[in-house]
Amino acid sequence: EMTKWLDTNYHYIVPEFTAAQEFKIFHENIFGEYNNAKQLLGAKAKPVLIGPVSYLLLGKEKEQGFDRIDLIKKLVPVYIEIINRLKQQGAEWIQLDEPCLSLDLSKKEKEAFSQAYRAIANRVSGIKILVATYFEALLDNTALAVSLPISALHVDLVRAPEQLEEILVLIPDHLQLSLGVVDGRNVWKNDYEKSLKLIHTAVEKIGSDRVIIAPSCSLLHCPIDLDLETAIDPEIKNWMAFASQKLTEVKEIHSIAEGNRNLLAANKAAIESRQSSEKVHKQVVKNRIAAITEADANRKSAFPVRQRLHQERFNFPSFPTTTIGSFPQTDDIRKLRSRFKKGELNLEQYEQAIEQATIDSIRWQEEIGLDVLVHGEFERNDMVEYFGEQLDGFLFTKNGWVQSYGSRCVKPPVIYGDISREKDMTVRWSTFAAAQTNKPMKGMLTGPVTILQWSFVRDDQPRETTTNQIAFAIRDEV
Repeated sequence: EMTKWLDTNYHYIVPEFTAAQEFKIFHENIFGEYNNAKQLLGAKAKPVLIGPVSYLLLGKEKEQGFDRIDLIKKLVPVYIEIINRLKQQGAEWIQLDEPCLSLDLSKKEKEAFSQAYRAIANRVSGIKILVATYFEALLDNTALAVSLPISALHVDLVRAPEQLEEILVLIPDHLQLSLGVVDGRNVWKNDYEKSLKLIHTAVEKIGSDRVIIAPSCSLLHCPIDLDLETAIDPEIKNWMAFASQKLTEVKEIHSIAEGNRNLLAANKAAIESRQSSEKVHKQVVKNRIAAITEADANRKSAFPVRQRLHQERFNFPSFPTTTIGSFPQTDDIRKLRSRFKKGELNLEQYEQAIEQATIDSIRWQEEIGLDVLVHGEFERNDMVEYFGEQLDGFLFTKNGWVQSYGSRCVKPPVIYGDISREKDMTVRWSTFAAAQTNKPMKGMLTGPVTILQWSFVRDDQPRETTTNQIAFAIRDEV
């Protein structure tokens, strides 16, 4: 089974456990990878592992009658073996990711954290352990997190900057604090002044020698290098940062914190440019959002009324049949699109072929007797990209790939400004399809929340505002 890594679009294979589960080192990858990293970075290389408690909690039981968290006593000795081997290879720091510290935990799960890290501390010496949390505040788990016998604790101050105050009240004297101030999940340039305020707050409380500056989470959720993008509008590009640039930001924030104010001016200029740019801010769109009232969320007629009118119009059987929407993007369709992009087909030839594929799909549905048909969506390259390419406020990268799972990567759209629909997006193909049959033909639209969640979104306004802008664009298409 594969599922999303918490609230990201990255996926992982879910570990499965039985009551009699045993653990051992199965593969030597971590040790070989550390050696490779060490050759490049020396002692600075830091191995990163999923922490033992989150490993169990993010898995599932394969049989009934036991709680997977009870396996912690069996699992921890393997972690101890791995850590000690990495120490022998020269590792000075090891990072254990425990994102579950930002979730609601039962009493037993909290005890598992304490038990696991006490056992590691008792059996491991001469190496520093950093426990990393991210994507949410520690909240009720703050006291637990700062009490763990570790060298450093990482917290996400992009998602939850408000948690810093409580952490600084509870943090013990020996613990270093890693401040995740550079957004590891988006593509926008860091606002150095905001980050520096958080850093200065921590330094005033615990001293600069106990403060670490870092991205909020792993940078695998970002594209690699903005320098590879040569077609983005230079003004917009100046507001952006991919993984490589975010590492530079960490270094520059450290430099500014130590007194180099020259770097701050350039950053401030970029932030202010974005705040005032007409490419971002469109008053017509803002006025429409500002005019939303509670009444807009209510239908004008009750469901029974709509249901009766629906039935009178379509006269469906008791259980009408249809499909979800898109048909498979076959090799022939992919080759067709590739030839069109390369200029081997002109627009007329391309659209004629898409029309024929649409007609074929309609005939298949008619032959098997479906009641409500779809047109197959052969003209669409992706359920989000297709709409983003036609909406104002979106841009697309050439090399902005991020890992989805395994070797599969996706290239999310970037929402940089207020969103509006300047022209029809699907009407041409829905109209064509409807003319090919006497049966009802569905219009197929990707919903606003899915478009939002599959994109790199703006960080300069609430997600709700951006969602409503997309919703109005989809409504206009309807």
